[in-house]
Amino acid sequence: MADPTGFPLKDNATHDATHSATEHYERYSALMMAPFVTEVIEAADLFPGAQVLDLACGTGFVARAAAAQVGPTGHVAAADLLEGMLRIAARNAPRMYPDIEFTQAPADKLPYPDNSFDAVLCQQGIQFFPDLDAALTEAARITRPGGRFTATAWTPPADRSPYFAAQLKAVTEHGTPEEEARFAASLSYPADRLTAALTTAGFNDITTREVTFAIAFPDVAGFAAGYLAAVPWGQSIEEAGGPARFTEAAETIREALATHTSPDGSATLPFTSTVVTATR
Repeated sequence: MADPTGFPLKDNATHDATHSATEHYERYSALMMAPFVTEVIEAADLFPGAQVLDLACGTGFVARAAAAQVGPTGHVAAADLLEGMLRIAARNAPRMYPDIEFTQAPADKLPYPDNSFDAVLCQQGIQFFPDLDAALTEAARITRPGGRFTATAWTPPADRSPYFAAQLKAVTEHGTPEEEARFAASLSYPADRLTAALTTAGFNDITTREVTFAIAFPDVAGFAAGYLAAVPWGQSIEEAGGPARFTEAAETIREALATHTSPDGSATLPFTSTVVTATR
């Protein structure tokens, strides 16, 4: 199985005895993702009654936010590769609107008819599609004429974000070249590459811009360990070296962020993402 990044993510990989990797993703990604989810929703210009797809939905951050925008007359579908992600997403879906429709499917083979959606949204997923051109061509197929595609991707390079630089250091020191390559893929899509791929797929009126948010973490050490357990490169470190190596990797992140961390263990860190919008 694979997570929405396209890499293996095992439901039994844990940082503690009570939370699966997908639960960690929901729990520890929420704070970091929240302002960028809002950015995606606002850029999509959703309206009551809109038909929306959350592509590579993960545990459903964007799907939940979109449901609140389109209301009871709209519809939100959400697709992801990993059954475990979809299970957590369905469990956390709001019940005040018609249920979000969750479907297990790859980005380049979606089970929706042509011209199904007014908007296709993708939060931090496009940089991991095995075939970006095929995935965006499929997104164009299911988007109605005049509909909108909106996505975010972390802005390279890693040193744009102290947290990502610290995580890269940990993966380089404690992981393998394969894990380092997996992490590097999460920061591999500059704006010009996204623009070229969207143009090839048949989208128009393409815009890209960078947004930066300062995110406050009450316990940066706890976040570092929890988030590392949720991502495939962190899981691979633990599988290869056991809990001790995983703990060392998490400690490397904490130490690398020491200059940003207050005496109480909190830290406010900048994160920068590219926001891309396009019209079908």
